[in-house]
Amino acid sequence: MSFTLHTKETAPEKSQPLLDNALEAFGMIPNLIAVMAEAPATLEAYQTLHSLFQQTSFDAEELTVVWQTINVEHECHYCVPAHTAIAHMMKVDAGIIDALRNKTDLPTEKLQVLRRTTLALVKNRGRLAPSDVQAFKAVGYENKQLLEIVLGISQKVISNYTNHLAETPVDEPFKQFV
Repeated sequence: MSFTLHTKETAPEKSQPLLDNALEAFGMIPNLIAVMAEAPATLEAYQTLHSLFQQTSFDAEELTVVWQTINVEHECHYCVPAHTAIAHMMKVDAGIIDALRNKTDLPTEKLQVLRRTTLALVKNRGRLAPSDVQAFKAVGYENKQLLEIVLGISQKVISNYTNHLAETPVDEPFKQFV
């Protein structure tokens, strides 16, 4: 499928300030953002959800667990390497990053439960067995975090599905993590 990688010069007017947001945050316009610029409302929704998800109660490791669990499950060729780079920038332990990418055990039971719960929500379209909820709460999470995972899923559905449709090329800074 053919999608345009928009620049500041080619993007719709309503996408201009959103591209500025990306330039400010990343020092470049990532290809995902360049693709989404075609639909300003979609780009705005993605950027807003990204910002809101970073404001949740999750720390950097937990954010990474949620993001990468979804990216790996959705087999997103773009977001897996992009979030690997982001996780490194966020100083997430390399062992956690590798375990998420390779679907191996995480270093703590709490992170394991977070991954299992996120995966169950994705696979079961928001439905959890009572035993899943009990395990989630047994490691210290609450209903608040269940809803925050839903927020993360919302963000990742936009990016993962966009990347599948557009076959978004991986940006140079992320290629080392393909």
